Amino acid sequence: MIGAPSASAPANPPHLNEAERPGRQHYIILALSWAGWLFDFYDLILYSFLLGPIGRDLHFSRDESSLVLGVSLGFTAFGGVVFGRLADHVGRKAVLQWTILCYSAGAFLSGLAVNLPTLLSARIVTAVGVGGEWATGQTVISETFPAKQRGHYGALMQTGAPLGVGLAAIMGSFFAPVFGWRVTFMVSALPALLVTLIRRYMPESDIWEAQRGRAPETAASGFTLLLRPPWRRLMGFCLLLTALNMSAYWFTYSWLPTYLQEQRHLSIANSGLWILTIVAGELLGYGSFGWFADRFGRKPVFTVFTVIMAAGLLMITLLWLAIADHPALILACMLLVGIGTGSWSTFGPLFSELFPTAIRNTAVGTIFNLARGVQFFTPLIITTVARWADLSAGISLAAAFSVGAGLVVWTLPETRGHEIRE
Repeated sequence: MIGAPSASAPANPPHLNEAERPGRQHYIILALSWAGWLFDFYDLILYSFLLGPIGRDLHFSRDESSLVLGVSLGFTAFGGVVFGRLADHVGRKAVLQWTILCYSAGAFLSGLAVNLPTLLSARIVTAVGVGGEWATGQTVISETFPAKQRGHYGALMQTGAPLGVGLAAIMGSFFAPVFGWRVTFMVSALPALLVTLIRRYMPESDIWEAQRGRAPETAASGFTLLLRPPWRRLMGFCLLLTALNMSAYWFTYSWLPTYLQEQRHLSIANSGLWILTIVAGELLGYGSFGWFADRFGRKPVFTVFTVIMAAGLLMITLLWLAIADHPALILACMLLVGIGTGSWSTFGPLFSELFPTAIRNTAVGTIFNLARGVQFFTPLIITTVARWADLSAGISLAAAFSVGAGLVVWTLPETRGHEIRE
């Protein structure tokens, strides 16, 4: 683990010995990785909050809007595979900078789009950068913090996701109606400034540094190792788990703002406020998941959270009429959806504990972003279902995916308290 603890570091639980207590460098890595993930997720999901004005200005049909959403999600797979391999080869720090520059450039270019091809191109650039950032940030956090706290700090980084959603809701619901969607996208390129802080203050992962000098056959095999025993079977179950959980997420979020506006007749501003209720739940979920997972195990806690998300989803979609006259109950169900998404906090620590250093970032990036690439079909499926039913029916499919993920996690070993493989 990186460095000796700093005298100025925050207080830590008494059960940790001196060598296990995080120091200043640990918290610098956490803060910068967290910020990178916050703006990564913000830039990816912002389009969902701008669907309406972009569609009207560029004369998009619902199918064309779904295509942009699908392509944005699909190309994250490419970014995850490419940047994941680069991070194992050249280091975590450099690749974290490249990914942030990439998705920031894509956000700026999105504001210049004049038709479907130019917007698609800009969202592809955004997606490639987004695909590489999460895996790199989670990997360096897992390599930095001790086993007893890995779940907790992995979850803290994951809180960047709901805050990214919240920021996107604020910008899409309040900033964009005043300044326009183009300016909103251009302002969203500002996270590129994070690169200056990373370059100056963030240390490289010492676990990656230690394995860099090993025999070429250990580090050079990269992606091909994941397709061989014993990693092939493990990767398959990890990919299935991630794809199911991610489908639950994107079936919920890709069209949820539009669903609240068009089917439940909430104004743009009000829909943003309802989304912020889910964000509050996400903060509760991410904030608590790591503690529970470090105490009771990754798998049982993951399953509980996925069931909570499924219950909340069914209430705000198929069972909406049963709660429509009870605003407090609707808010409570949206809060449950947010809390359930805290299950995402398990992926960084779990996958980092399952795979060795030489292929860790390749594995995490490949699994996470191939699963995100599958989400190319998510918006298209929802719009197809909506043709013969409605948006609530399409979004409600997320509940089945969430429960499925809660079952599949039991095919993987329990890794609570495991040391990182070198």
